[in-house]
Amino acid sequence: MQFSEKRNLTRWIIIISSFLIASLILWNTYIFFQIFKEEERNKVELWAKALKNIRNSDIDADISLPTFIIENNKNIPLILADKKLNIINSANIDSLITKDSVKIKNYFNSLKNQNQPIKIQFAPDDYNLVYYGDSPMLNKLKYYPIALLLVALLFGGVVYNFYRATKMATQNKLWAGMAKETAHQIGTPLSSLIGWLELLKLDNVEESTITEIEKDINRLQTITDRFSKIGSEPILEKKDIIEETKSSFEYLQARTSKQVSFDFRAPSKPLYVSLNPTLHSWTIENLVKNSIDAMKGKGKLFIEIVEGDTNVYITVTDTGSGIPKNKFKTVFEPGYTSKKRGWGLGLSLTKRIVQEYHKGKIRVVSSEIGKGTTMQMSFKKES
Repeated sequence: MQFSEKRNLTRWIIIISSFLIASLILWNTYIFFQIFKEEERNKVELWAKALKNIRNSDIDADISLPTFIIENNKNIPLILADKKLNIINSANIDSLITKDSVKIKNYFNSLKNQNQPIKIQFAPDDYNLVYYGDSPMLNKLKYYPIALLLVALLFGGVVYNFYRATKMATQNKLWAGMAKETAHQIGTPLSSLIGWLELLKLDNVEESTITEIEKDINRLQTITDRFSKIGSEPILEKKDIIEETKSSFEYLQARTSKQVSFDFRAPSKPLYVSLNPTLHSWTIENLVKNSIDAMKGKGKLFIEIVEGDTNVYITVTDTGSGIPKNKFKTVFEPGYTSKKRGWGLGLSLTKRIVQEYHKGKIRVVSSEIGKGTTMQMSFKKES
């Protein structure tokens, strides 16, 4: 417990530190952006003063410095307009825009929204306005925080998926280890029971008693076989899925309260699927028992097998308590259960058997609170 708490504390320290570092980078980027923006405005103001200086200078005056300042502006796009907002001149704007009256007007309007214009006062009633936009470098810096956030989110997603995958792999190893250990532990008394059964046969015990004990021992052997297959690749065989499903269905029907009404429908011809009979019977048992629990031992349960073009579909419908729509996927996660007692592994194991071992699919087709649920499995059909 102490190790787990330290690990959680370390994880939170890393998360908070990462958040603080990202916030610091974003804040510094914002500061740099404001500094560069102020510097660009100073350059435009200098450009405006140089233009004013050239216009107000005498014929013989030296204008090499203001001319150099004007010509040196090669990055900041700007438009010079008169007091009536008629365009006089432009600089650092694509010629495709300046040659098109509509495009230059639209571009001019966009500049008006970017920065406050700089006023060049030549006389009390004579002035020009300089409208300017952000340089390409400033535009790149503007989108840098967004790119940084996207990279951070991508990195966070990769870390989260890695952590989740590692956690799930650890859980799978744990469940597989527990399953194999359970099978091993059951195996010893089961062998003893088989020996005792043989002794009972020699003592001429009533045949019906022997038969029932054999059924229970076979059942225990089936359970042991199921658990021993978890965590290892099972052997798939070409089997009639109707016969395999019906066999499990009838076994459960005979051992369930008469208050549950069973109904089974399937095509009259065999439908072949690559499956492991032992594990398939487990999936049917889990779904049927889950439905019986949802109905609290009283209601109607219906299993139907339908042949599709390439798949075989098995639907299990009950008249139980139903599942909220936002829980359709959650019910298959390990640990999820609506019961007060139980580990919530039944549907999780069922999903693993169907999807990982048999390469099929399982999903909640429909469900309504208080009316019931329909679940569906699909398997690739064999010719």
